[in-house]
Amino acid sequence: MATLRFKALQDLMNKKVPDINFNEKRVPDIYGELVFNDEAMKKYLQSSVYKQVRKAIDSGELIGRDLADGVAAGMKAWAIDHGAVHYTHWFQPLTDGTAEKHDGFINYGPDGKIIEEFAGKHLAQQEPDASSFPNGGIRQTFEARGYTAWDVTSPAFIVGTTLCIPTIFISFTGDALDYKTPLLKALHAIDEAAVDVCQYFDKNVTKVYSNLGWEQEYFLVDRGLFLARPDLVLTGRTLMGHASAKNQQLDDHYFGSIPERVACYMRDLEIECHRLGIPAKTRHNEVAPGQFELAPIYEEVNIANDHNQLLMDVMKRLARKHGFEVLLHEKPFAGVNGSGKHNNWSLCTNTGVNLFAPGKNPKGNMVFLTFLTNVLVAVYKGQDILRAQVLNAGNSHRLGANEAPPAIMSVFLGTQVSAMLNSIVEKVSDNKMTPEEKTALKLGIGRLPEILIDNTDRNRTSPFAFTGDRFEFRAVGASANCAGAMTAVSAIVAHQLREFKKDVDSLIDKGVKKDEAIFQILRRLIVESAPIHFDGNGYSEEWKEEAARRGLTNITDVPESIDTMLSDHSKEVFVGGGILTERELEARHEVEMEKFVKKVQIEARVMGDLVINHIVPTAITYQNILIQNVKGMRDIMGEEADSLTENERDLIRKMSEHIKIIRNTVQQMIDARKRANKLPDVRQTSYAYSNDVRPLLNVVRYHVDKLELMVDNEMWPLPKYREMLFMFD
Repeated sequence: MATLRFKALQDLMNKKVPDINFNEKRVPDIYGELVFNDEAMKKYLQSSVYKQVRKAIDSGELIGRDLADGVAAGMKAWAIDHGAVHYTHWFQPLTDGTAEKHDGFINYGPDGKIIEEFAGKHLAQQEPDASSFPNGGIRQTFEARGYTAWDVTSPAFIVGTTLCIPTIFISFTGDALDYKTPLLKALHAIDEAAVDVCQYFDKNVTKVYSNLGWEQEYFLVDRGLFLARPDLVLTGRTLMGHASAKNQQLDDHYFGSIPERVACYMRDLEIECHRLGIPAKTRHNEVAPGQFELAPIYEEVNIANDHNQLLMDVMKRLARKHGFEVLLHEKPFAGVNGSGKHNNWSLCTNTGVNLFAPGKNPKGNMVFLTFLTNVLVAVYKGQDILRAQVLNAGNSHRLGANEAPPAIMSVFLGTQVSAMLNSIVEKVSDNKMTPEEKTALKLGIGRLPEILIDNTDRNRTSPFAFTGDRFEFRAVGASANCAGAMTAVSAIVAHQLREFKKDVDSLIDKGVKKDEAIFQILRRLIVESAPIHFDGNGYSEEWKEEAARRGLTNITDVPESIDTMLSDHSKEVFVGGGILTERELEARHEVEMEKFVKKVQIEARVMGDLVINHIVPTAITYQNILIQNVKGMRDIMGEEADSLTENERDLIRKMSEHIKIIRNTVQQMIDARKRANKLPDVRQTSYAYSNDVRPLLNVVRYHVDKLELMVDNEMWPLPKYREMLFMFD
């Protein structure tokens, strides 16, 4: 192991930074060249086929087999012209990545000769094995059949020599086994619910689009050093490692000068992104050493999510060409910032109105206040639903630390918007408004555009922050599929908008005028959701106490959070909203429990192997060197050597104590795993892993990190933090 470490360091010293090619084509010349986008469809599809496909994309209408044949013919011609020899249905199972099975275009022709074939049936549907992916018991091994079905709203693209077709993934019985299916249903639900509410203000609104701009944080580590760390290779994070003397305490990495080697990687990554139609726009150093960020221009949620899934794959592939490894784990290094994936979310109408942006007149601002308030209520009622989507084995190391939003869900609004909501509570009486109240409200609401500067402030401690014309869900983890969080956000807001319309219509039916009915319901909702509204420091201990007084939940245990997926409100939102069936919801609950167990189980096994087979033997070897040194000194100098070797003897005793505790704790961890694995169901097993196994990892780590400071640097088998985090140039 030590040989691997020093070989990797030597290779790193000899690496040369590749030259940056400044003679590349400009972005508009290459953007989307590997995407079967609107321009490509116009060129490769017959005019009648193109029009029908365009209509299907815009309206959500189904595509028949005859039309699919026409699209497939054009798509195949385009793909072959761009070097493709295979095609695949690209889908998003309930894992940490995507899935694909490649088929060649070749087939036998009528005369027995090989031809290139790609028909509508190949485009529309395939049959991957549904039992080999996480399914929560929906499909057993002997019930293998599943289906992938073409998502016409997300364009096909080419990676390497393979045509990739975005699809949903369902079981033979029609149950959703992926992230995309419920996302599409949730987006449809919020579209319908938001349009119904918008109709109060503008009858021209017939469509509401959900937009997403994700911010992808990641670490880069030299690949040689990465391969010399089995814990990084197998778990994505360092299970041991003493902090570097210098890390991020000087605040000198954030927005700092990008190292040249990293800049070369970023440039290649952006080129590949642009060719694939991913609108990568922003790049910079993040807070921790070795940490960086990429952010795109906003897109429709479904496409943005597909692009983020594709990006994570492209990042890993290109990093290896540059001698790097990308780390997307939420907490790859202890003691420095972890990585998130902030989801910036907004709603826009077909008339060009951003529903979260203050308008130019009182009417426009009433739309803004209506949707803002309903989001507040949705987050308040759905706080456990949101947390369950983001609190997992990896992200639990990050949430609640003074680097990421706490596990307590809250919404930041900013001073002026908060004041505006307070004024509504104060000025709108419980009964019919007086003329003076109407005038006061109109005057106050009309001033909203003046406070845009205040609205664009940030609160890095808020899990769900309003930032001027959008909400930023900051608690999402770096490795996560955005679809989980965006399905939850869309589902809870759609549910609340339906409730809002029902309440307003009820007042209107009783003879209350529409504007007054809206004001009365908004006032009640603002008061009702007040506990979730918090503009202060979410990291503080005072907030934890205040949140408890407000009745907000603060769940930090992963299995406990997962259990809230089956709450009555969760079922009301997902099952009642037609987004998941109860069977699908229960299956996802089981899948998340299984994922937690397996990840902690892998970490415990890797930790045990590393410390028993590498760390402890290395420590004992160094201990023996010290013992021989003490003996040699006494042989030469007699009792006089005792005072000279006091430090060595003390070090030998301390190392022995650390080694003893490590061995005992590893055995306790093994015994705890065995007990947990014998429990009758995955839910009980997950709680056992959380309570009995996981804490022991930290105990072992503490003592290993102490040994790292004691053992001779040249003998230590694993690359150290200072080597992995700082050696880029």
